[in-house]
Amino acid sequence: MKQNIGATDKLIRIVVGLIIILLGVFGVIDWWGLIGLIPIITALVGHCPAYVPFGISTCKVKTGDKK
Repeated sequence: MKQNIGATDKLIRIVVGLIIILLGVFGVIDWWGLIGLIPIITALVGHCPAYVPFGISTCKVKTGDKK
């Protein structure tokens, strides 16, 4: 699986996921807090399936050394 999530994207996904989970734990959005696992899992894996059809990648691509 090719990584398509960069460092900033990962950080944002983890923070948003944790906020959603905490809202679920404190009863603001009930069991829907489990949806917070999705951005956390995609951040940890480094791949977002929703990006693939659109060709989106926030991961920096390494290029060869230029002289």
